[in-house]
Amino acid sequence: MKKSGRVFLLCGFLVLTAAGMASGAGMKPGLWEINSTMEMPGLPFQPPPTTITHCYTSEDVKNNEKMVPQQQGDCKVTEYKSTGNKMTWKIVCTGEQKGSGSGEMTFKGDSAYEGMMTFRTEEMSMTSRYKARRLGDCK
Repeated sequence: MKKSGRVFLLCGFLVLTAAGMASGAGMKPGLWEINSTMEMPGLPFQPPPTTITHCYTSEDVKNNEKMVPQQQGDCKVTEYKSTGNKMTWKIVCTGEQKGSGSGEMTFKGDSAYEGMMTFRTEEMSMTSRYKARRLGDCK
């Protein structure tokens, strides 16, 4: 796979990881909007901002184990910690896109959160920043 294709697959994984990490910590279930930006030094262009929506169920937000996303490909979330309204974690990827990173998320009450993740490989580094807010009930 071309380098740029691997980069965008990894970016997609990091955005979905943020959505998966968000459940729990006193959040209200419902439909959430997650806005993210990605910074990747050395690319001739920067990826555009991304907005996704995700429906968190009552089951999602009551079980802290669901806060850690399931393993995707060769990536695993490690060293997860939750203290008060803040979560931190590390991520390690093996295989074709070998690298590591870390992330943090801070909850702003039960209807908003913000955070960032960094990830580095031998070829590149990237920083993802995101903000989310509850839009209402799931449809």
